[in-house]
Amino acid sequence: MENSLTSTVGEIAASDFRTASIFSKYGIDFCCGGDKTLEEVCKTQSIDRAKLQKELGDAVRNDGESIDYNSWPLRLLVDYIENTYHTYIREKTPVLLQFLKKINEVHGKNHPELSKIFNLFHQSATDLSMHLQKEERILFPLIREMTEAGKSGQARDQVHCGSIANPVSVMKAEHEIEGERFKEISELSKKYTTPPDGCETYRATYKMLEEFERKLHKHIHLENNILFPKAIEFEKSFR
Repeated sequence: MENSLTSTVGEIAASDFRTASIFSKYGIDFCCGGDKTLEEVCKTQSIDRAKLQKELGDAVRNDGESIDYNSWPLRLLVDYIENTYHTYIREKTPVLLQFLKKINEVHGKNHPELSKIFNLFHQSATDLSMHLQKEERILFPLIREMTEAGKSGQARDQVHCGSIANPVSVMKAEHEIEGERFKEISELSKKYTTPPDGCETYRATYKMLEEFERKLHKHIHLENNILFPKAIEFEKSFR
């Protein structure tokens, strides 16, 4: 990939999400830590730069379908995130809490990490519930209002929070907390590896938890690397 060493991993993932699977393979955080350049992550994580660049290039040349979220209008992107990822999180958190509680009760004696994982996910479920409400009640309506004003050519009223960048900064800080929390969950579960004495419920729970982390990362990526920068840039057109 040309000039990718000076591009941030968030920018690379935003330009073509097929690269996200390669970043995940190498343990590179492209959502919360997406502001680091490819060169920086290769140095700090001792990754073979040439090998990584080749794999990123191969991923982009893959014939598989890639959705260009960057080309989507703001209103469509907001609706997609809310309808897809907010709905997913609300549906899956109570199910995962139930399953994590069950395997902790059955296997917790031999696997004390399960109690820590349950507590971490419980905190995540509580915080994410509040986070989604803030997006749906404050940030997303601001973005929708802004895009409607842009269509009609009307002057836009002053945002009560000063600038859309202010709620964005709060959302990004909360994303950072979730990123760190799931990093700890992944480490405690040995990257969602079911132990030899684990039952089918144990295995199914870890698969669901791994999928949840993957979806959460995609959610955060779409907001941090695409939606938020586009919204801040769009707001400037009203000044």
